[in-house]
Amino acid sequence: MSTVRSTGVRAALLAVPLAIGLLGTTAAPAGATSQRSGDSLTCRGQGVDPDARVRHRTETLIHAPLRTIWKLQTDVERWPSWQDSVETVGRLDHGPFRKGSAFRWTTLVPPNPATPATELEITSTVEQLRRGSCIRWTGPAVGEGLRIDGIHVWNFTEVGGGVRVSTEETHTGPQVDANVPAATEILRQGLEAWLRELKAAAEARTR
Repeated sequence: MSTVRSTGVRAALLAVPLAIGLLGTTAAPAGATSQRSGDSLTCRGQGVDPDARVRHRTETLIHAPLRTIWKLQTDVERWPSWQDSVETVGRLDHGPFRKGSAFRWTTLVPPNPATPATELEITSTVEQLRRGSCIRWTGPAVGEGLRIDGIHVWNFTEVGGGVRVSTEETHTGPQVDANVPAATEILRQGLEAWLRELKAAAEARTR
């Protein structure tokens, strides 16, 4: 489940329900395309929650080698160095990032009309992975008055000029289900911010 700490959009994707009018706007990464319909992304045949009411899919082209992008995404303990809203990350296992790997990470949720300020703790477990191609992780996000169960799929495809990174995520839980349009909009902003920061970090390493 990223943007600057002062706005907390990445963290706030889990602080729902909110009125859409309170969200403001977040620019998508250059070249990003939002996709709300069509086939879901998969990794080794498994995708997001087909019954979830809150879902979003988007993608962008990153002008960097696949190995650079893959390293940034899977070296989770270094996320705070390029994702501004990620406070801490710790691996719960050792060795290469693989199926079964788990990590716990925290992000700050600012106060809003629905919930007080809180630290959100997310425990993610890699359920499927194909090296250099796809990742699917699942897990709960828990904070004061909040619990959201998420499924997140990433696809990485080499194309002319770089790598197309596609991502899709679903959320379920009482808070998000209480206001699906607002929760979906916040999720959209969070995913596009993550892609924007991944793109900036990867492309900076190729200059």
